[in-house]
Amino acid sequence: MADAKQIPMAQVVNQGRTEHVWSLPVAETFLETFFRDLFDNHYEGLTFGPIVQGAAYELRVPGAAKSITMMDGYLTVHWGTGGHFHLCIGTNYGPKSKPNPPELIAQRRPSRAEIYRSLDKEGYPNSWGFRMFNGSGEQQITIFFPNPFITLADELADEADFSKLSLWEHVLKTYTGHDPDPIDRKSKGFRHG
Repeated sequence: MADAKQIPMAQVVNQGRTEHVWSLPVAETFLETFFRDLFDNHYEGLTFGPIVQGAAYELRVPGAAKSITMMDGYLTVHWGTGGHFHLCIGTNYGPKSKPNPPELIAQRRPSRAEIYRSLDKEGYPNSWGFRMFNGSGEQQITIFFPNPFITLADELADEADFSKLSLWEHVLKTYTGHDPDPIDRKSKGFRHG
């Protein structure tokens, strides 16, 4: 996918924070490839869940997925005893005996998918991830990529570990056609002083 035309970056303000955003395709085949890449090949250090008004679910991926399957528009990532989730990434027709109405199909389908990096007050990135929204504009999932400023124990790191940007750089190159950006290594993180 890196040979594809470069996807442009947009600078936006999201709930008072400046972000760089790259819009990704919402085609089922693209999203299935993207999620399989993340959860099959890059699961270490991933944190995921929906972020909605009044709640933020930041769940650590427990390990390699036991299975990743597709059925009727839904991707299922299953970890065995580590749980699983279902995510609509395509057209969910429902059972033949009682098909879903068109408005429900449209609501469940993704309407927007993007990778992003949040910027600190000086304009340098300090958080990197992916998020996707359904047809009603509600967030279906956010995936936080490994962060150089946060330890595996989910604490602030004493020193930045910029090797943790390898997943971000892979996603940026593979899915948007952009080379790694030196700006990603200029933030001081979340510690001040």
